[in-house]
Amino acid sequence: MKKIYRLKSDKKIAGICAGIADIYSIDPMTVRIAVVFGTVATGFWPGLITYGVAWFLLPDKKELELEEKLDS
Repeated sequence: MKKIYRLKSDKKIAGICAGIADIYSIDPMTVRIAVVFGTVATGFWPGLITYGVAWFLLPDKKELELEEKLDS
């Protein structure tokens, strides 16, 4: 199963959209546009809260790789 992570190398704010784009091999701008559209469509607060929680909870890709190495 694929794990969601943040990607610091192509980040604009927290790297969440870049991480999702990297996992699914799509353009990060496409994910960013979808997030902005979803945030505006839901009245801002649900999208902003979700992004903030994801920023807090999702590990960086390097941290995730380090954890996987330690587990094996």
